[in-house]
Formats: sequence, structure tokens, C-alpha cells
Amino acid sequence: MSASNKTELLIATIARLLQGCRHVAVGAASPIPGAAALLARARSGGAIRVNLLGSRRHNFFTSGGVELFDCAAQGRIDAFFLGGGQIDGQGNINLVGTGAYPASTVRWPGSFGSAYLYFLIPRVILFREEHSRRVLVDRVDFVSAPGTSDPGVWRRGGPYALVTALSLFSFDKIGRRFRLESVHPDHTVDEVVDSTGFAFERPEFVPDTEWPDPATLALLRGPIRAQLAETYPRFAAAFSEPAA
Repeated sequence: MSASNKTELLIATIARLLQGCRHVAVGAASPIPGAAALLARARSGGAIRVNLLGSRRHNFFTSGGVELFDCAAQGRIDAFFLGGGQIDGQGNINLVGTGAYPASTVRWPGSFGSAYLYFLIPRVILFREEHSRRVLVDRVDFVSAPGTSDPGVWRRGGPYALVTALSLFSFDKIGRRFRLESVHPDHTVDEVVDSTGFAFERPEFVPDTEWPDPATLALLRGPIRAQLAETYPRFAAAFSEPAA
């Protein structure tokens, strides 16, 4: 599978997770989630409102993070995306660094508003292309944002799914663990198991992730590619040429 084909697969996979949403927000420096949100909007006939932070054409916020946080607190955002240097089996994410904090051996940019948004937005999709035991760990070194909360702690948000370069997981909030839903073409369940540092549920038969159909590919390589170019010109240029 070529790099552009894999990118299209990831975009289409994430877009399917956004079905039924009314408002999707995407943080800065997130071209694949951004493309997925635009694809979901196109496939919904414009019924989904999309905010791409960093975009002028696809962002109705006028003060960036302030309005994002306000909308989240008011229950007006249905889906958002988070990643992490580490993600563990309970959906905890680490955006601070590795090693015993504060003497971390590796430092990352920081948590920003991840914990706040994780509690408030119902459908948080975790996205990290690298699928390895250094990223998907048994327990994060630092909890930037907890995936679950103790009984009595109010939260309407939390992990909904995890998408990587190898597979798609859903998250069971009651069982507090991930479940393998599909493995991307050219990869295997054994490869996913070997590359994952936490235990997870899986059915007896794990299907391949659904490949985008011709209509979806035409959308991606045509209007979505053009729309994304305003915010991510280099990323959009790497797409396959529009279908003839």
C-alpha cells in the first residue's frame, strides 16, 4: 500500500467515526483528522459543522481556543481529536514527557486543554499514526488527560476510538479498555498484538478495515483535497491527483 493510499484509508476510517455528529472541531497541525472532518461534512450534505483551527475558510471561531473551550462546555461540540506521546490501555494520554515527572528524560509540548476537552466532548477520537510499544504503553508515565473517571465524577466526554497506522480500536467505557475492531489491509492481528503494549479485547474474527469506495476516493482527491490545501498545502499536494 502506498503512503498516499494509506493516508486515504485513515481519512476515510476516521470520517466514518464522525457519522451522526452535528459539530466537529479539529485542532491545529492535524491534517488527517481535518481531511476526515471535511469528508464527513461532504458525505452528510453539509449537515456537519466543521471547525479547523488554523483555517480561515473552515473555521467560524474568531478567538481560537477560547471559543473552542466555551462551545465544549456548552455541549456544542460532538467530536474532537487528541493524540499523545503515550497512550495506555485505559485511554489515558501523555503529552508531557517520559520518565518520572518533573525530571522527565524527554519533554513534549504539554497538555494545553486536553484534560478539559476530554471530560466535555462526547466523541474524542484518539489518533496516532505510529503504532508501537513505545507509544501504546501499558501505563503512561504522566497522565495529561485521564481516559476514565471514578464513580461520582461528572464527565460526558472520553475516548471513543483509537486509530493508528495498523488498526482501529473502539473504547469500552464500562470495561475501561480498548477493543480491536479492524486491522488495516496489508497488516495482521499478530502484528497489532506484537506492536501494542497494553492488553485489549478482540473478537474471534477481526475484519479488515473497510477500504474507501470510488465515490469516497473521488471526494478525497477532488473537493476535499482542494479545501484542505488552504490550511495544509504540502499535505494536500501529496494526495493522488484528482480522478479523471
